[in-house]
Amino acid sequence: MKSYAWKIYMLTAANFLVGTSEYIIAGILDKVAADLGVSVSAAGQLITVFSLAFAIGTPILMAMTSGVDRRKMLLYSLGIFVVGNAVAFLLPGFSFLMVSRVILALGTGIFFVTAMTVASKLAPSEKQGSAIATIVMGFSTSLVVGVPLGRVVASFYDWKVVFGGIGILGLFAILAVSLLIPKSEAEESMPIRQQLSLLKEPRIIMALMITFFLLTGYSIAYTYITPFLLDITGMSEQGVSIGLLVFGIASLFGSKFGGYSSDKWGVYPTLFGGMLVQATALILIFIAGQSAVFMLPLLVFWSFSAWTSGPTQQFNLVQQAPEAAGVMLSLNSSMLQLAMAAGAGIGGIVIEQISLISISWIGAIGVTVAAATTVVSLRLSRSEARCKAERNVVYNRT
Repeated sequence: MKSYAWKIYMLTAANFLVGTSEYIIAGILDKVAADLGVSVSAAGQLITVFSLAFAIGTPILMAMTSGVDRRKMLLYSLGIFVVGNAVAFLLPGFSFLMVSRVILALGTGIFFVTAMTVASKLAPSEKQGSAIATIVMGFSTSLVVGVPLGRVVASFYDWKVVFGGIGILGLFAILAVSLLIPKSEAEESMPIRQQLSLLKEPRIIMALMITFFLLTGYSIAYTYITPFLLDITGMSEQGVSIGLLVFGIASLFGSKFGGYSSDKWGVYPTLFGGMLVQATALILIFIAGQSAVFMLPLLVFWSFSAWTSGPTQQFNLVQQAPEAAGVMLSLNSSMLQLAMAAGAGIGGIVIEQISLISISWIGAIGVTVAAATTVVSLRLSRSEARCKAERNVVYNRT
């Protein structure tokens, strides 16, 4: 195996842990709500708080620490991550769990962005899409193994045990990164004001809006997938665990396919095709989601198509401004988390005001808007490329 591949897979394994800490709440949402004496929609706001802290805190912290060695950043972020899990495990009540989600969000955000930045620099240029996809695969694997396993543990023990176990594994991740990941050059410091100046470019704004609409649609449905499977589909505890496992396995293959497709056929065909399939899957879930026989294959259909867009969109943002790859990934991650917060909030309103089953077709609307935004983004990128080509011609003539 190539030398850089080992390092990327090590980062992917650590990314699995931070991904599990983020997504596990959706898998045990009903148990957390029942134990803490809050409604399911209120418990869903734990995802909103996490996402907002991630979105706001990550770019600020990344700007403040841009001059720090990237290996140290990986270790610092994992340390914050361990503290967040300790708070969830040791301290009682809904308020402390909210605090834990904020701490976890900050550690997760720094690690996720730094890991992708390091991976994109370790890999050769023709493999950057696949390298980023492999890092994202760590999050996918957390859906495959972490979320359903957390559901099983929470069913037999207390849900807090899940966070205690993740925290202990986080300590091993710190040791592994310190021993196996080499020092990496720090990036040139870029203040928040300079980061935000990138948003003056319409093509970058439009590219980020793809993330927002896509993840909003996804989050509306996924945040409340466990109560959906229990109450609408009528699955048992074991059935829900199987459903989450099936969803996670499909996301793993979808993420890897997204990186492969980006390298082979291009970013925009992969993005647009995946969105159309995802929107179709969500509509079919609304139509046939009451049957477990249909629901399991539809979960595969939905998850695979949704996760093809993850690494593809990350790679898309790197291409938009390769000289500021870390900043673009940070901005995109913030947009992603804002979308997750918006989706969780909208989903909670839908459950309270309309019905639980409606989250699927309303989520499909968000994904459809993202597909339309992708078309606009492609036109802006092509227009920008033509302008650059014309300027180069003029420059060469002079």
